[in-house]
Amino acid sequence: MRSPGRILLVSALGVVTGGTVGLAVVGFADVVAWANALLPISPATRAGFAERPGLLALLTVLVPVAGGLAVGQILRLGLAGGAALGPADAILAVQGREPAPPLRAGFVTSLAALVSLGMGASVGLYGPLVHLGATIGSISAHLGRRLAGLRDIAMACGAAAAIAAAFNAPIAGLIFAHEVVLRHYSLRAFAPVAVAAVTGYLISSAVLVRPALFLVAFDGVGHGYEFVLFAIEGLLAAFLAVAYMTAIFAATRIAERSPLAPWLRPAFAGLVLGLVALAVPGVLGVGKDTLASVIGAESLSAGGLAVLLVAKLAMTALCLGFGFVGGVFSPALMIGVLGGTLYGLGVAQLLPLDLTGVLPYAICGMMAVTSPVIGAPLSTILIVFELTHSYDLAIAATVAVVFSNLVANHVFGRSYFDVQLRERGFNLREGRDRAVLGRRKVARHVSAEYVALGPEQPVQTLIARLSASGYAEAFLTDGAGRFRGVVRLQDAVTRPEGMRLRDLVAPDLVIFGERTTLLEAMERMRGFTGGAVPLVADDGRLLGVVPEGAVIGAYLDEIRSLRQEENAGA
Repeated sequence: MRSPGRILLVSALGVVTGGTVGLAVVGFADVVAWANALLPISPATRAGFAERPGLLALLTVLVPVAGGLAVGQILRLGLAGGAALGPADAILAVQGREPAPPLRAGFVTSLAALVSLGMGASVGLYGPLVHLGATIGSISAHLGRRLAGLRDIAMACGAAAAIAAAFNAPIAGLIFAHEVVLRHYSLRAFAPVAVAAVTGYLISSAVLVRPALFLVAFDGVGHGYEFVLFAIEGLLAAFLAVAYMTAIFAATRIAERSPLAPWLRPAFAGLVLGLVALAVPGVLGVGKDTLASVIGAESLSAGGLAVLLVAKLAMTALCLGFGFVGGVFSPALMIGVLGGTLYGLGVAQLLPLDLTGVLPYAICGMMAVTSPVIGAPLSTILIVFELTHSYDLAIAATVAVVFSNLVANHVFGRSYFDVQLRERGFNLREGRDRAVLGRRKVARHVSAEYVALGPEQPVQTLIARLSASGYAEAFLTDGAGRFRGVVRLQDAVTRPEGMRLRDLVAPDLVIFGERTTLLEAMERMRGFTGGAVPLVADDGRLLGVVPEGAVIGAYLDEIRSLRQEENAGA
């Protein structure tokens, strides 16, 4: 398609995806808020039970348990017992050039997340919204099936619109899609993603008039030395973020080793959550009200903050590890703002310094914990700026975010999502090209055109067969088809005609297996001499051969395609 036609099509894609995702995000968030208000999850609803404490306690425990049972059944029936999807699956589809997750799985996951969040699970709202946006984007990609790479751009449009609509932050949504999902800034992708982010923002803020996540009034950082304190806060926040992510992975491993059936695990997590919530009700749900109250308050109890921080971290890890469906973004915001507020209060008590107040430390802590969790330092800085309209707060957050990401990246990894993918065999830490090549199997390039001989056949047979075929090597197999080695023509021409081929097997063999990847193949073929490499099954059978030229050609094709995608113009 010519450039003008493509520009019109991708712009329409951005508008359609952004508008649809904006409506879906607002609808999803409203349903969660309605359920939290109907059930004793939100602080306002819980306050209405002041004269019925017994009923409140009973519902506090039973509602998350019922939610866990419902989520377990949704996943068991809707996904055949499979795992729910999340942002990591959207990243894998785009970065790994894999098929998009099935639409059914995407919508079942959204339903399970809706139930989890609505019934008080301590999980995040924004992860499901990003995945829902990417799912809608993959559907809207059918608008232009003929355009190469459009599906990836459409999924990024959905993710951008979700963040823009959820935070009323279109620039942050745009950067998030490029920073986390696409991981490049090609002009071909930039324009439609920007259109989608702005459209999603307009739907949320102008058409449906949804308020921002929180509102603050800040006159500026009063003292230059506080930026040193923000840097130290970033270092401490990195370890809090690492503890949070490590706890989630640890809870997941504990759940997998537990005797509980997968569909019962969310109910168990709901039971523990309900019991903890009897003492610390702030652990229930997304925690938006708690977040706003902590940011807006000046006189706070350090002890209460510390208890809520530990409880929120532990309950989020439990809920996510044991099968509730949700994200890691919202709990990271709450854990970060609690940690940042504690840090600000501690500095004020311990150091003889005049400070601006607790607010900048709360905001810096919130973003310094969240940014390494989601792997989006630029996006989190922009969220601060777009939410607060404060340049000083954005600069303060930048200092904390930079130091936090430096430490967390070294200690843990680029993000929670990247570590999830690494555990699934897709490691982006060494670069996208190596990650993609590490997923492509050389078995796709197997050939049946080769000379096969038995190990007991004589040299004269080898010479005759290779002379007739034009090949320079033969592959030996026994009566059961098991691979027994390679004999090269150059090693046989000076040997007695009656010599058995088993005595001429080349000692420096390169062999591929069924799971050998293009990346492994290229590394094994350093110094390789020969025309093809045998592909051998796990049981020893020779499945065919992989020509050297096919390996090199496939490698170059993948690299060229990646470079074209990352540097494409309009």
